[in-house]
Amino acid sequence: MGRIVVTDRAGETHELELAVGENLMDQLRELDSGIEALCGGMCSCATCHVFIKPEWAAKLESAQDDELELLEETETYREDESRLSCQLKFSDELDGMTFTIAPEE
Repeated sequence: MGRIVVTDRAGETHELELAVGENLMDQLRELDSGIEALCGGMCSCATCHVFIKPEWAAKLESAQDDELELLEETETYREDESRLSCQLKFSDELDGMTFTIAPEE
């Protein structure tokens, strides 16, 4: 088990525990001010958009074309920080990662 630190849309910080291989989206859906994840993790809606701090983003696998296409269409896209949480799996290397849930569009 490891942990992530997320700031929700209300500005509150939460420390969540995850197992290696667990999808970040699943934990974020449980927060009161978390994400919607309308497509259920199919990478087709961008309602699980998060901003990953640059020092952590460098540790993630690169975004695939379909993810980038969705993110670039959002109003709040940030080239070096935007990711879809449904496409991110927790690993030991990400223990302690901090990020923010993007504003709702």
